[in-house]
Amino acid sequence: MKRIRNIISRCMKGIWRLRKAMLLAMVLVFALTVWANSSVTKTAKSFITDDIDKVAATRVGLLLGTSKHVKSGKLNDYFFNRIDATVALFNKGKIKAVIISGDNGSIYYNEPMDMKKELVKNGIPDSVITLDYAGFRTLDAVVRANEIFGQDTFLIISQKFHNERAVYLARHYGISAFGFNAKEVTAYKGFKTQIREIFARDKMFLDLIFGVKPKFLGPKEKIN
Repeated sequence: MKRIRNIISRCMKGIWRLRKAMLLAMVLVFALTVWANSSVTKTAKSFITDDIDKVAATRVGLLLGTSKHVKSGKLNDYFFNRIDATVALFNKGKIKAVIISGDNGSIYYNEPMDMKKELVKNGIPDSVITLDYAGFRTLDAVVRANEIFGQDTFLIISQKFHNERAVYLARHYGISAFGFNAKEVTAYKGFKTQIREIFARDKMFLDLIFGVKPKFLGPKEKIN
């Protein structure tokens, strides 16, 4: 009996230590999340705007890719709002060229080409559009715009939450990036994306801490 009691006692102590470790991990994740989101928002605040008249004219706009359709097959508001923002910037003379950076995971999924077709359809000449098929993540997109396409200054085009993270990343790498906020998506449609963004900022800081690099770099390319 005494042996059994000792085994049970050790098990209970082990369970208690595990619970404490789990609680500590949860506290650390929560603290990281609060700090990461606060830091990104505060740092990017001075460099982004949703007022097109406050945007300084910049040669290149970096349009961050997203899918044309959501999983249900319906059209993606994030996609079309970014297209509208890019067209408005071009028509106002705020940008003269566009780099579209996104994922080209298969012949059936091509974010840059889908966005290019919409831009051309809306009057932006094919000749001023450059496609970056290796913009798998925001980090890849901003670093490649600088290192591969030779841009030290550019205007990032996406929704506010995304621009905050993208501008933070760019500034971390010494890139003079600004952001123009495309129209937001309704709270109901954008809820999952907003939740993902919270943890995307945690991952961004971990990537920076561990020195994660873009998946592909390669030779330098001229933009159109």
